[in-house]
Amino acid sequence: MILPIRLYGDPVLRRGAEEASGDSASLSQLIDDMIETMRGAGGIGLAAPQVGRTERVFVAELAAELRPAEAPEAMVFVNPEIIEESDEESEFEEGCLSIPDVVEPVRRPERIRMTYLDRRFRARELEAGGLAARVIQHEMDHLEGVFFVDRISAFRRRLLRRKLREVASGKVEANYALYAGPK
Repeated sequence: MILPIRLYGDPVLRRGAEEASGDSASLSQLIDDMIETMRGAGGIGLAAPQVGRTERVFVAELAAELRPAEAPEAMVFVNPEIIEESDEESEFEEGCLSIPDVVEPVRRPERIRMTYLDRRFRARELEAGGLAARVIQHEMDHLEGVFFVDRISAFRRRLLRRKLREVASGKVEANYALYAGPK
């Protein structure tokens, strides 16, 4: 089921996510729904807070060579932790499904090493660089209540202030389902 995506300004997006406990049918359904939602929105990553959930879970479409053989499609990261980052950084334009129509260059470590649980709660370790490392770091930020716009200069944020206020007030359109707030 496609879930509506929460917009910048929604309080759930600023709360830190909580450790997911135990493999369950509800967690499995959340993962399936998140993959469907990410793909339906044309994204390459989606964190649970973006669909109003507080579990430390994100899904991402990563290069085939990074995926375990039994994960032929989107990768699932449960309770992920980055355990090492390279000193070398790169800058690349990032966008976010929770902030439609905003793209800004963000500096991030070029390579990371992480641990996580896969969707079957098996312990995994992954080393990634380039775009994969960037996607992982972006989604990890969501689990900590951080947006990519928090990582740009204060000057650039001031230039975006009006647009971010519009997004936060729901005055934005997207070609995917957005959460309209409590009824």
